[in-house]
Amino acid sequence: MREPAEFDTAFSTMRRLRADAVLIPGDPMFNLHRTRLAELAAANRLPAMYGQRDNVEAGGLMSYSPSLREAHRLAAAFVDKILKGAKPADLPVEQATKLELVVNLKTAKALGVTIPQTVCGRTT
Repeated sequence: MREPAEFDTAFSTMRRLRADAVLIPGDPMFNLHRTRLAELAAANRLPAMYGQRDNVEAGGLMSYSPSLREAHRLAAAFVDKILKGAKPADLPVEQATKLELVVNLKTAKALGVTIPQTVCGRTT
């Protein structure tokens, strides 16, 4: 899907091809239209995994992504170092080490998807 106008066609195609699930990556366009995508996934009875937590909060099934809280903490630490005189080019590249699995149990129930208790214990 390159633009929102393609959402309906994409989900119709997935339904026609009997897709078992859909993976919607973290992307500004997808995040902007997260509610619509969650609605289409639900209407087409497709379990959907997303690249951002916001999509799950909008009704999507699940996401697995870096913790935004951790990313903001890392960004604040970089800002602090720069304001104290560090040269940005001298700072190491860091990536988030804390990942979050978020599951919307209400959506799981509506789709008839059973989330194992061992997974529920690991979610936020």
